[in-house]
Amino acid sequence: MKRYLAALLCVVSAAAAHAQNTPAGIAGNNGAPFQNVSELKLPAGAKAAVFEFEDMECPACARTFPIVHAAVAHYKIPLIRHDFPWSFHEWSMNAAVTARFIQDQISPQLADTFRRDLFANQNRIESKDELARFTREWFASHHENLPFVMDASGRCRNEVQSDKALGDHLNVQATPCVIVVTRSSWVSVPYANIAELDHIVGQAIDEAHAPAMTTRRSQGVRP
Repeated sequence: MKRYLAALLCVVSAAAAHAQNTPAGIAGNNGAPFQNVSELKLPAGAKAAVFEFEDMECPACARTFPIVHAAVAHYKIPLIRHDFPWSFHEWSMNAAVTARFIQDQISPQLADTFRRDLFANQNRIESKDELARFTREWFASHHENLPFVMDASGRCRNEVQSDKALGDHLNVQATPCVIVVTRSSWVSVPYANIAELDHIVGQAIDEAHAPAMTTRRSQGVRP
């Protein structure tokens, strides 16, 4: 029942976000309610990137994870991930802090593996205690030392909270929140259309090389 309610909350949040109008100053993009999109900066040298805000306890994020990774691998573009733990999810903040600890202290690649494995086992984790047990077993199976106190300095939690603050500033209202950004435009990808992400990324890249008026067709224009 808890897993069903979590999925329902994510779906309701996504529907509410899709229904809202674009604020003044942001053009088109099918009514996506984002603000301050110019803060999503492309890495140096990148022509496009996928930005994602995810909650590790969100079932929709678990289903989106492999689709996003397949798309960025296909087009060889960066994935800029931001954690966005919802307050109504019991253990998502702790999971995000653990993933960030692995990213900062061990390796980004292993952090991706932790996220992938956690999403694959998400429906078996119903509490913080079960998350702690999963984390212990995961560290042992990957021959890594589990710290006695995860993130004792609080640095990783601060990084996650900074991600959450950025999402709030952008007016993120649902997870997963996936935005394809090029040098000239951006387009959000609703969860209902996430299976089409590979095509959407390809189209965005093609339109980024087209004449300027083409890129304004249905996307937000970057300031």
